[in-house]
Amino acid sequence: MNITITTRGYKAPDRLKQYVTDKINRKGRFYEDVFDVDVILSYEKLTQIAEVKLKTTNKFIIAKEKSEDIFKSIDLVIDNVDRQIKRHKEKQREHKNSKITDNLVVN
Repeated sequence: MNITITTRGYKAPDRLKQYVTDKINRKGRFYEDVFDVDVILSYEKLTQIAEVKLKTTNKFIIAKEKSEDIFKSIDLVIDNVDRQIKRHKEKQREHKNSKITDNLVVN
């Protein structure tokens, strides 16, 4: 999994980069089809913004969160991505199960 961290308007300290990398790697263990992760950190006045673009085998997942603290924004955006991944996996599972039940013949 390739993780790219981009900051806009400031230079991110190593502690922040390590925090983002650790959070994403923990979530990556639960969803193995993730290839590329782009994290964009920026700010507007007093608002810290964290945006994540995640590329999987057949889907792009994009999430963006704002708060007063960059670490809180990162936590919120990771939770948002996690919900989207769970929803995507559930849809795949339902689709797979519907194909199996459609092919069954009842005597």
